Amino acid sequence: MPNSQDGHQPRLITLLGPAFVAAIAYVDPGNVAANLSAGAEYGYLLLWVLVLANLMAMLVQYLSAKLGLVTGRSLTSLVAESLGMPARQRRDVRGQRQRRGARLLYWGQAEIVTAATDVAEVIGGATALYLLFGTPPLIGGVIVGVFSLALLALQNPQSQRRFEFVIMGFLAIITLGFLAGLFFTGLTVSEMASGIVPRFQGTPTVVLAASMLGATVMPHAIYLHSGLVRDRGYQPHNDASMARHLTATRWDVAAALVVAGSVNIGMLCLAAEALKGVDGTDSIEGAHRAVTDALGPMVGALFGIGLLASGLASTSVGCYAGDMVMKDLLKVRIPILWRRFLTLLPALLLLGMGAEPTWALIVSQVVLSLGIPFALIPLVIFTARGAVMGRWANTRALTAIAGVCCVIIIALNIALVYLTATGVA
Repeated sequence: MPNSQDGHQPRLITLLGPAFVAAIAYVDPGNVAANLSAGAEYGYLLLWVLVLANLMAMLVQYLSAKLGLVTGRSLTSLVAESLGMPARQRRDVRGQRQRRGARLLYWGQAEIVTAATDVAEVIGGATALYLLFGTPPLIGGVIVGVFSLALLALQNPQSQRRFEFVIMGFLAIITLGFLAGLFFTGLTVSEMASGIVPRFQGTPTVVLAASMLGATVMPHAIYLHSGLVRDRGYQPHNDASMARHLTATRWDVAAALVVAGSVNIGMLCLAAEALKGVDGTDSIEGAHRAVTDALGPMVGALFGIGLLASGLASTSVGCYAGDMVMKDLLKVRIPILWRRFLTLLPALLLLGMGAEPTWALIVSQVVLSLGIPFALIPLVIFTARGAVMGRWANTRALTAIAGVCCVIIIALNIALVYLTATGVA
């Protein structure tokens, strides 16, 4: 892999890739459930939520990648350092215990978030296998877990580029699977235009909007992106090289999130055109059945293939993120086979108990909502600090915009948790 430390400037296209891996988190099965429900129940009303979420996601993922590129560190490693014990306090046993406790608590919430992500992704993949082949859910979950382990075997410093290409291939399959139906339904441009205007229609639409946003901006994707850039091996050797790498990063993030955002918007539009008012579309199985009835078995099969690709790719990326989080925060790394088994267990238990897939997806989104502030707030703080980023620290304007995005994302996710807990959702 070329390294810019030796004076060689890699082509911009060779710097693209990490954002496409992180973007898989934006088209996971949780997005499918939220976007189809929104389109089927309210048409284009909440289209603006996806547009806004995608724009915010671009900023968030760029800041994560920028942090990894400028510092050569991941977000979680910087958090671990900030929660560590300064040298002058080594004799302060009480302070040491407090910092260790804080680091363990931070790691605990990050692991819970990762496990919740895995629940949604494995159940989504198992549901796809059931829809396509009639595979029993529990067996489907095992198949998804084994296949994702094979994908993870591709990920190491020597073959990261190959891993990125494989994930890009899955993203292409996801895009085709979920957008194929639009060739048969078309789009109502006037209604799409009206859907860009921000508005709600009562509490249920607020809940749906929060679910859509929670399924879009995910904590593990924020943690992961900085680590992907760090582990890639490209180290800018001067300011000109850094500027070039940051330009490539912006293109990488923009391209990846445009693709992911188009998939999410396409799912909502498909539901708005073909499924509006159809009963049963509040579940993935019901939506698949409605798509098949409305557009034919071929489109239904492509939808199932897209869902399967989404589950397989996203659970692999989620497991990779969890491995990185543990290594950075605890300086511990367990064999990937054990990690895959441990993170797979909750999903298999739910599948074995016969839990309703859509309910499991909703619960996972609520758990993810609780973890978002722990990723977003440190990201904005670190990228604004000159002591961390040097001359590449965010401008005041960029920090202000990022802060506003944080407030919007966190507020909507708090609303989702509250409305779900009180039974309104």
